[in-house]
Amino acid sequence: MPGENLSRDEARERAALLSVEEYEVSLDLRSAVGGTDTEPRTFRSVTTIRFRSAEPGASSFADLIAPSVTAVSLNGRDLDPGAVFDGSRILLEDLAEDNELVVDAQCAYSRTGEGMHRFVDPEDGEVYLYTQYEPADSRRVFTNFEQPDLKAPFRFEVRAPEDWVVWSNGVGELSDGVWKFAGTKPISTYITAFVAGPYHYVTDSYERVLDDGTRLEIPLGALCRKGLARHFDADDVFLVTKQGLDFFHDHFDYPYPFGKYDQAFVPEYNLGAMENPGCVTFREEFIFRGNVTQASYERRANVILHEMAHMWFGDLVTMVWWDDLWLKESFADFMGTFSMVEGTRFTNGWVTFANNRKAWAYRADQLPSTHPVTADIRDLEDAKLNFDGITYAKGASVLKQLVAYAGRDAFLEGARRYFKRHAYGNTRLGDLLSVLEETSGRDMAAWSRSWLQTAGVNSLTPQVLLDAEGRVSELTVLQEAAESHPELRPHRVAIGLYRQEGADGSLVRYARAEVDVDGPRTIVGELAGADAPELVLVNDDDLTYCKIRFDDGSLETLRAHLGDLTDPLARALCWSALWNLTRDALMPARDFVDLVLRFAGRESDIGVLQTLHAWANSALTFYVAPEWRATGGRLLAEGALRELRAAGPGSQHQLTWARFFAAVASEEDDLRLLQELLEGSAKIDGLEVDQELRWAFLEPLAAHGVADESVLAAELARDDTASGKRHQVRCLAARPSAAVKAQAWAAVVESDSLSNALVEATIGGFAQASHRELTAPYASKYFDVIERVWAERSIQIGMDVVRGLFPSLQDSAETVAAADAWLASHGEAAPALRRLVLEARDDLGRSLRGQACDGGAG
Repeated sequence: MPGENLSRDEARERAALLSVEEYEVSLDLRSAVGGTDTEPRTFRSVTTIRFRSAEPGASSFADLIAPSVTAVSLNGRDLDPGAVFDGSRILLEDLAEDNELVVDAQCAYSRTGEGMHRFVDPEDGEVYLYTQYEPADSRRVFTNFEQPDLKAPFRFEVRAPEDWVVWSNGVGELSDGVWKFAGTKPISTYITAFVAGPYHYVTDSYERVLDDGTRLEIPLGALCRKGLARHFDADDVFLVTKQGLDFFHDHFDYPYPFGKYDQAFVPEYNLGAMENPGCVTFREEFIFRGNVTQASYERRANVILHEMAHMWFGDLVTMVWWDDLWLKESFADFMGTFSMVEGTRFTNGWVTFANNRKAWAYRADQLPSTHPVTADIRDLEDAKLNFDGITYAKGASVLKQLVAYAGRDAFLEGARRYFKRHAYGNTRLGDLLSVLEETSGRDMAAWSRSWLQTAGVNSLTPQVLLDAEGRVSELTVLQEAAESHPELRPHRVAIGLYRQEGADGSLVRYARAEVDVDGPRTIVGELAGADAPELVLVNDDDLTYCKIRFDDGSLETLRAHLGDLTDPLARALCWSALWNLTRDALMPARDFVDLVLRFAGRESDIGVLQTLHAWANSALTFYVAPEWRATGGRLLAEGALRELRAAGPGSQHQLTWARFFAAVASEEDDLRLLQELLEGSAKIDGLEVDQELRWAFLEPLAAHGVADESVLAAELARDDTASGKRHQVRCLAARPSAAVKAQAWAAVVESDSLSNALVEATIGGFAQASHRELTAPYASKYFDVIERVWAERSIQIGMDVVRGLFPSLQDSAETVAAADAWLASHGEAAPALRRLVLEARDDLGRSLRGQACDGGAG
């Protein structure tokens, strides 16, 4: 639609002109139930906005994306909707100093997870609604000024079906058939929220005596679909919630500012979660239908705490524009792990962060689209794509480095001053740096230039010289940067020296020095005279953000003794470094596969083990030489089955190896075992093949032609739920048939009838690593259709299609050339679309370099 993609310049101009005093929004959601879905459904949305204009007589616009507008009134004047509304904007002319805008519109329910999403549960036919707005989809539900710096209080009321409950940011009461909600504090439009339907709802409360002696009581709620109620462990959700509230009250010295704290687990959610104050929304996959490992509970706890950190970083104090998205996301990502490690049972969270979260950042920071943590966001499409590994994981890693650089106490005191100084307001980078400079005494401008305002990741490599007695005469850290991003940064790092000790040959740290690395070469004088190390670990304890490299001796030690490293964080850092060597084509991918086969079975941290499985599968799919794929797949399946049989009965490790075995199984004997485990004719002691594991076994069986449509239909009858439907759709699209691939392609590319969750499932099934020949014809079709898909579909679905259907499995120079040709001939395409293609093309080039490296080793 014209004007739908709001630019930064337009937002600045509007913010300079307008200030918003309050919103009143009335929704009628009774249309969500009854009738048929042959036509798109709409609901009535009536909005009153009271606002001021700094220039009487000026013109501006309000935002609304809706099928139709019934009436528009500005300062008592009725305006012609056909003349002032273009589908995404309402023109406002001749503004007064004080203004009142009233808009009566018909807004559309969504099936894409954007705006007001409507979901029909196939299990019982119940209808569930929820909203998701970030960065700019509240305009799909009510009229507003859709930018983060035009904050205002909101008053909401909702009419809903009689047997429904409705939740929003404030406390709600039902009166004469209308849900009326307490007014909010001044907040941004994108964090307002509604959840409505016959949800299962559990309550609790949090109490605390504040430092001034007052008692704080926060009503807690947790909700999910009725069909998931039997699986819902709300007690554990409340436990982590209370532990998080304790932590943040202990450290932030600013009481939780938004009254109640509801957490809704909702279907077909596009994100992990969203920090709507008082009404946080999560994807319902955080309610576990089957056996999962502690890594899944840790991940959920991390997300709960991430969203809670946003109540202060993002909701109380909000960035002016999306350039400073990091002011909330980087902080929430860092504080989520920080609070989890110090406030909950998940004390190894930094291991997961080093091994998993940072891998996301390292990948993003080496793409051609990498950007500084503080980004240049021209418009809303840019903003949507910047919810990425730089803004989240690199930003969090940089903050971890800041804590080491400035000191923990100075960092937290800076946060406390920041909240008090800017409560309910909007900030930029300089506002945060000024308080941190006050509290730390450090030059934050210089630190910011190096870490927040430049892109790229540095590599740190140790260089060890020994004297005649075999002691360290000089240990040097070499810092390098990519040619495209040559910035060398100051790093506060720990250098660890390791050697084998004891009868079992454990690889343990015997010396450590914490130093500032600056420039291309830094001598670590503190370690001169130490015994010769077998392993030098730069960035021990994971204080900074960098790619760790090894000297030749250290690399040989890891090849022989990686499993002997006793410290789980050190081990995770070494695994991550070895994976980066593989992705950078500095180590053959088959060598990484070999390391996983020899040492992953000794990995104690279940989250690290799951990451190693994912990396090994990626190595097999993208980085090994094509002629070695079959051998590598067979070796991984043999190793996985061996570890599965050796794992403790009923253990997390057993479950993790079972899932990995299914992911790599392709030989006839392996597929037969999966089939027999499903049928119950084969058993592995302690392994419970629950419903979720059944689907995990069925996907490879479908992909290799063992499980046909009738088998999958029977399984859906056994698990006739929303989750079961998603699994079935994925498995159906995974079958090895040209007709199946054509049907899946058409369902996603040529039709918009599928919901966002089923689009994701279909793409996942279509893109099977073993189906390169079947999907080859779609490589050229992809480049023919993506611009049309981007123009016709919502940005979320557009992103899913463009990313998910890129022909990454057609790993050849021809595909690279096709991508380059598209980019060269589509210079005027939407910048966000070009970025997605450029990123996928870069990944493909990396795959080919990795395959060449691996082929040379063969």
